[in-house]
Amino acid sequence: MQRPTARGKFLFAGDRKLQVCGVTYGTFRPDAEGLHLPPAERVREDFAAMARQGINAVRTYTPPPRWLLDLAQQHGLRVMVGLAWEQFIAFLDEPGRDRQIRSSVRETVRGLSGHPAVLCYSIGNEIPQSIVRWHGARRIERFLRHLYDDVKREDPTALVTYVNFPTTEYLRLPFLDLVCFNVYLEAREKLEAYLLRLHNLCDDRPLLMTEIGLDSRSHGEEQQAESLSWQIQSAFETGCAGTFVFSWTDEWYRGGHDILDWDFGLTRRDRTPKPALAAVQRAYAQAPFLAAGPWPKISVVVCTYNGSATIRDTMEALQRLEYPDYEAIVIDDGSTDHTAEIVKSYPVRLIRTENRGLSSARNTGFRAASGEIVAYTDDDAYPDPHWLHYLARTFRQGYVGVGGPNLPPAGDGFVADCVANAPGGPVQVLLDDQLAEHVPGCNMAFRKSALEAIAGFDPVYRTAGDDVDLCWRLQERGWRIGFAPAAVVWHHRRNSVRTYWKQQRGYGKAEALLERKWPQRYNAAGHVGWRGQLYGRGFTLSLGALGGRIYRGVFGTAPFQFLYQRRPGTWLELPLMPEWLFLLAFLGVAALSTAFWKPMGIAVPFFLLGMVLPVAQALASARRARFTSAPQSKNLRVRLFALTTLLHLVQPVARLAGRLEHGLAPWRVRGTRRRLWRPLRLLSCWREAWKAPEARLEAMLAALVQAGSVTTRGSDYDDWDLEVRGGLLGGARLRLGVEEHGAGKQMLRFRAWMRLSRAVPVLAAAAAGASFWAFMDGAVAIGLSLGLGAIGFCGAGAGEAARAMAALDEACPAATAD
Repeated sequence: MQRPTARGKFLFAGDRKLQVCGVTYGTFRPDAEGLHLPPAERVREDFAAMARQGINAVRTYTPPPRWLLDLAQQHGLRVMVGLAWEQFIAFLDEPGRDRQIRSSVRETVRGLSGHPAVLCYSIGNEIPQSIVRWHGARRIERFLRHLYDDVKREDPTALVTYVNFPTTEYLRLPFLDLVCFNVYLEAREKLEAYLLRLHNLCDDRPLLMTEIGLDSRSHGEEQQAESLSWQIQSAFETGCAGTFVFSWTDEWYRGGHDILDWDFGLTRRDRTPKPALAAVQRAYAQAPFLAAGPWPKISVVVCTYNGSATIRDTMEALQRLEYPDYEAIVIDDGSTDHTAEIVKSYPVRLIRTENRGLSSARNTGFRAASGEIVAYTDDDAYPDPHWLHYLARTFRQGYVGVGGPNLPPAGDGFVADCVANAPGGPVQVLLDDQLAEHVPGCNMAFRKSALEAIAGFDPVYRTAGDDVDLCWRLQERGWRIGFAPAAVVWHHRRNSVRTYWKQQRGYGKAEALLERKWPQRYNAAGHVGWRGQLYGRGFTLSLGALGGRIYRGVFGTAPFQFLYQRRPGTWLELPLMPEWLFLLAFLGVAALSTAFWKPMGIAVPFFLLGMVLPVAQALASARRARFTSAPQSKNLRVRLFALTTLLHLVQPVARLAGRLEHGLAPWRVRGTRRRLWRPLRLLSCWREAWKAPEARLEAMLAALVQAGSVTTRGSDYDDWDLEVRGGLLGGARLRLGVEEHGAGKQMLRFRAWMRLSRAVPVLAAAAAGASFWAFMDGAVAIGLSLGLGAIGFCGAGAGEAARAMAALDEACPAATAD
């Protein structure tokens, strides 16, 4: 029996995926030695009965003796070992109590260390919300981290977890090897929705349901059997690594008493089986998916260009897919290495083309596909055996596209481990726990009919950006894209700083191409305005995002309590942007000007602060990194931390280089280049044919978008109808008034006016004042530079506003047309 390991969303025993099909055991009335267990012979009989029913794991709430682990091993069972301690009292208030708990835990683990039947250790179970609230969430998190480290020191190869529940969902425990929750929800839709939430909370770690069940005394034995059947099915099909049914028997002892008013067991107190036992046996036998269909045919498309270094992993994984009806198609986009020779040795369909870029290759793939669903992955990625099952199941919910996570595999090397924790990787953007705004190209699938309806991928995107563009075009039609958290592909990360730099520059180019096609989705600085939340590893954290507020309910009574992440303020978000380098350059020049005029020394502390903020954010982000293989020495940990910090600093520079090289700069011009130098313009137009004012504004908006202008609608509380962005510093707004004169006749009145950014007058006034001061102080060169800067700043803002006024003027005929 091999000890399990956690890899991504699943548990493995060696190279075989381990589906945990478990039951809880106890607690029982203590014997003469204080063990909360039945006699050894009864345990042997229970374990033998479990094994006959397809159960492969047992959860105990108190530390078992080593003989119980021996019995479990004999019957092919793994044991989730509960480390019992005084978690229901204010244990951190008593001096020395925390040290006693830690010492007891270390001693217990020392006695069980190395046993092959240990599934994992649980360092706690449902610390009550009132106790967490009393001590504070951060103190509890730190204490659990100490317990985790204690267990790892005594049994380094063991998995360690904590069993949480919805009332303290907000606890942040990223160090755990797997995430465990006890959840009792009696409606299937609510359970599946909450499981999807938990998947996103645990990110790239396995999710194990450590208690599910139903009381047969209250609901009846038939209802218990039916409920457990769908609870197990829902848990596995949403991607859980396994479940523990509460409990094996109705025999239950707690708080010094036998519990006689609840009957959660699969067997009665005398061990006679209930209908639930047969239902659980059937559900576990079918895990993780019901064998019955219908399963739609899926075409897996792999696009490659000189991918010989990694494509063999992809081909091997495609052969291990357990999906009943799929085909594999490889599009070789003009490779000059040995890619084609490698692919030909596998039973897949190979199509070779000249080099036309990634989008063209993906279009070739879907046109050649015979499946109703086309699933894409890359030549440096390989899928989990159940990848297509999870995608297909999510498609049943009415989506035209579905994506899943892409996780870094272990063993790719030191640099790849750091790159996996660096920003700029392919991540999903979710609008809720399943609805996606974007899914990355290395793990995405679409209905072939939807791809045909929008003519596939835009070939302008040769290396990146095609997946974003496709998702946006599908959503433009009102279609939905889903996310399947267990549809995993393993994605090799870049294994050198040079290739990481090249990748990020390429992503900068893709951003520039996307902005030209979708200017409305980008802000004035040139950053995409995602509506959803980005998930995954490697994000650089804003210092203002640390912490958050916990929703507890009045008097702490909410049954589901969660963390509202604090949104960082604008000023703390700025250092995350590549354009922060422009501000640093300006402050650096100002600081150097101190040599010519002493008062410019005021820029020095701002320059130093501007340098420190990105470094502090990079350090904070690297500190939260999770590496695929645990460092074995302090020196290696320091090297991993240092390189990850460096990558957090390098990435914005590389991304900015790519953006600027392809025209995505804050001073870019979109729409008309004509300028209309009118601060205010009033127009009126008499129309003989009636049209709704809203329709006229929509026509004007369409004309502006067609001309390439970046336009915003007024909100519910604005006194203007349309705004055109001329640039970073200026724009123009328009208001429409309509006089109704009867018989369908209308007098249309348009008011358009220039608008400068609030920063323009403030900064221009500051520069002008400093210029005057410098002249009075005899620093003529500095005074002249500051004065010209103030004039140029105002002129740039006015020019952008004049360009926006011209755009509105050119679009007015669209509003007046009948």
